[in-house]
Amino acid sequence: MDIKKVSQTENIVTPESRRPQGISPGGPSFAETLGQIQTPKNSPAEGLQGLQQGLNSSGVSNAEPVKFSNHAIERMMSRGIQFNKDDMNRLNEAVQRAASKGSKDSLILMNDSALIVSVKNKTVVTVMDKNALKENVFTNIDSTIVM
Repeated sequence: MDIKKVSQTENIVTPESRRPQGISPGGPSFAETLGQIQTPKNSPAEGLQGLQQGLNSSGVSNAEPVKFSNHAIERMMSRGIQFNKDDMNRLNEAVQRAASKGSKDSLILMNDSALIVSVKNKTVVTVMDKNALKENVFTNIDSTIVM
């Protein structure tokens, strides 16, 4: 196999040669650029930020809050299920209690809804309303919390 050596360095593109004229290498930081972006009012991102701030100010700040999987979010949207800040606080407390008892996967019954939660990952896997609860079998859970 014959490998040719590159002897010309004129065609090498450096980051400085790609930078437009007048832009300094320091430039604004990522955090400064991100701070300039504004989310529209009532956007999901704003709602999640508000919810996160509410959880942090409600005494649950030292514990990581429960997350929702994409599947759980789709089920909530399709079934019209919503949780307010108080519900989220209760859910976080329930997951903390389940974790303290050594649970791995838990069924949480709350507000006419059933949530399957991975306690280890602190993630809601799926959500069902009371209509979907009828004649349903729950498998692979090791605990149930009724709220």
